[in-house]
Amino acid sequence: MFAFLKRRRRERALREGRIDSLAWARELASYNFTRVLDDDERQRLKELVILFIAEKPINGAGNLNIDNGARLAIAIQACMLILNLDLDWYKSWTEVVIYPGEFVARHEEVDEAGVVHVVEEPMSGESWEFGTVVLSWADVQQAGRPDGDSAYNVVMHEFAHQIDMLNGDANGFPPLHKDMSREQWATAFSAAYEHFCKRVDNGEDMVIDEYAAENAAEFFAVVSEAFFETPEAVLDAYPDVYAQLALFYRQDTVARLRASESDRNAA
Repeated sequence: MFAFLKRRRRERALREGRIDSLAWARELASYNFTRVLDDDERQRLKELVILFIAEKPINGAGNLNIDNGARLAIAIQACMLILNLDLDWYKSWTEVVIYPGEFVARHEEVDEAGVVHVVEEPMSGESWEFGTVVLSWADVQQAGRPDGDSAYNVVMHEFAHQIDMLNGDANGFPPLHKDMSREQWATAFSAAYEHFCKRVDNGEDMVIDEYAAENAAEFFAVVSEAFFETPEAVLDAYPDVYAQLALFYRQDTVARLRASESDRNAA
C-alpha cells in the first residue's frame, strides 16, 4: 500500500511540477557535467529534480533567503548522482539547510584517555544520518568552476555521504547493486586510498582534492565529486576506482564527456 501511494504521489508531482524553462536552461549551462548530457538524460534529470524539490524541503538559515533558483541549483547537482538510479537512494534524510557561508559545527571527540572534548570547526557542508544535509551557499556556488585541474562540489560531496550512510556509518562502502562485487569494490578502493595517502604524505601535487586522505568515507565522497566534475582525472589516477564508480552510479562520465567533445568537433 505504501509503495502504491508513493507512486501515485510522485506521478502527481510530475504532472503538476513546473520548472521555468529559462532557469532550467541557464542552470544546465552552468555546469560541465550537465552541458554534456543528451536529451534523454536531461529529461530524466528534470523529472528527478521535480520530485526532489517536491519531497525535500530546502531552507535557508542565518536570514538567508533561498529562492527557486537556489533550490533548482542544489537539486540539479544532487540529482546528478542518482541520474540512473532512483530518488529512494535519498530516503534517509529529510531536509537541506543552507547557510550563507561556512558554519561552525560542534562535535564531541573522545581521546585515548577517555576524556571527552568539544570541538568546534568551520565547515562548508555536513551530512547527518537520518536527518539533515547542511550546506554553505558560498561553497555551493563554486560547483563547476575547476581550480586548475581539480574541482570542488560540496553538494555532490555531502550527498555521496548520504548514499554511503545507507549502510550505517559513512565508511566508503555504500550498499552495492546486486551485480557488483564487494570484493572488487574493497580491493579497488583500499589500494587507491593507501596509494593516495602516501602521495599526500610525500607532498606530491594532487589533482584530486587532498581532503580525500582524511579517511575512507571522505575518499569516497571526494572521488565521487571528481567522477562528475573531472572524470578523466579519476580514470587516469585510479582506473579500478573509476570502473567501480561507473558501475555504482550507472554512468560512464568519461565516455559521456568524450562523446560530447566529438559531437562538438564534428559540428
